Amino acid sequence: MTVESREITRESAAGSRSFVIERGRVEDADSIAPLFDAYRQFYGAAPDLRGARAFIAARLERDESVVLLARALPRASEPSSAVGFAQLYPSYSSVSLGPIIVLNDLFVLPSWRRSSVARSLVEETARHGERVGAIRIHLSTQLTNAPARRLYQSLDFVADQEFVHLSLALAVRAAES
Repeated sequence: MTVESREITRESAAGSRSFVIERGRVEDADSIAPLFDAYRQFYGAAPDLRGARAFIAARLERDESVVLLARALPRASEPSSAVGFAQLYPSYSSVSLGPIIVLNDLFVLPSWRRSSVARSLVEETARHGERVGAIRIHLSTQLTNAPARRLYQSLDFVADQEFVHLSLALAVRAAES
């Protein structure tokens, strides 16, 4: 159930950009948290770096999610830095009688967008799903998030035409992350 590190080099207007995708570990929570907090803010949540770190650390400690972490490969004396992530949750389909992967969170730093990081994270999500025997990947995105929708459609994701997905906000928030 491990993710192999994959080094990827892409050409961009700014020149060659290299990154590696690896499975996040509990020790990576400090690197993932700022990205996760920025992702939450993108969807309208208030900044909460400490809460973001605690949430990510808890998921990783309890093995409740898989985080795929994209790190820029260092140039010269620069350290490696986290530039994007995807958070995956295991789930199941009762009708299909099999496991599925929920691609719940995907975020790439604005300075790294259009350098294939998001595409590579989704492709690695598919490889992870295949390794664990999942029958499909499920994701949701805002109707107004056109760049994400174009990416997913280019990777053969299709909009559900059979089911309406609903949610119910509960009055009591879970006490623990």
